[in-house]
Amino acid sequence: MSDLPAVVDVEWLQRELGADDLVIGDVRGPNAHARGHIPGSRPLVLGSPPPMSDRAVLEPLASEVGLRLRRHGVTGLERLVLYDRGDGVGAMPAAQMAELAGHPRVAVLLGGLAAWPGAPEVGQVQLQPVKTTFEPSLDAIPTREELAGRLEDPRLTLLDVRTTEEYTGKRGYPCDPRQGHIPGARNVHVEELFAGSGAPLPGDHIRARIGDAEEIVAYCHSGSRSAIATLALRAAGYRARNYAGSWHEWSRHDDLPLAR
Repeated sequence: MSDLPAVVDVEWLQRELGADDLVIGDVRGPNAHARGHIPGSRPLVLGSPPPMSDRAVLEPLASEVGLRLRRHGVTGLERLVLYDRGDGVGAMPAAQMAELAGHPRVAVLLGGLAAWPGAPEVGQVQLQPVKTTFEPSLDAIPTREELAGRLEDPRLTLLDVRTTEEYTGKRGYPCDPRQGHIPGARNVHVEELFAGSGAPLPGDHIRARIGDAEEIVAYCHSGSRSAIATLALRAAGYRARNYAGSWHEWSRHDDLPLAR
């Protein structure tokens, strides 16, 4: 099997376009796909990780995402590259959903459709459902239970990508009952990882800012900023996941510790 980086660019995709083991998924939705898409791609809407991270929620969700993949002709044996309009907001969460279902080789296309240099294809494509079995990988989505049990784990770096005011608890969202951050988390604002929308800084720049880290879990208020932060971290070569529940979930559980 050919290797697949966690993040690819359009030059990589142009070289690989047409390969028998490559599937390109457009996560923007079937209508947007029909109006214009990367040649050879198919619409593949997988959704986003849920805002509450109970395993009782993740287990049936993993099975449902596996069903969505099968309905769209995805077997789990291919290299699956996902793209959105270009900012990563749709593609990175969709990649985690595919990983949750158990797909072993998933990548996000940097810059999405906006970065594609050629003319887009127009029109609908015929999907061919397949019969296959996915083995869910529930570890693809961090849960509050996992993080609470690993606060002293030296292998795990928690990265809070909110503003300094949110991190310190001086200013947060009024919907959150408590303000502060997860104990031990480092604060690096998401904008420090990007040169522009959907364009992470070069990997050496990000690594100089983050340093060595065996494993990173990023979080923000509700999982959106940390989703694109995860994209930048993966592009820089880190093993990174997004805690979609983020502070919105963590702050609602009085048994979970906080720091300011």
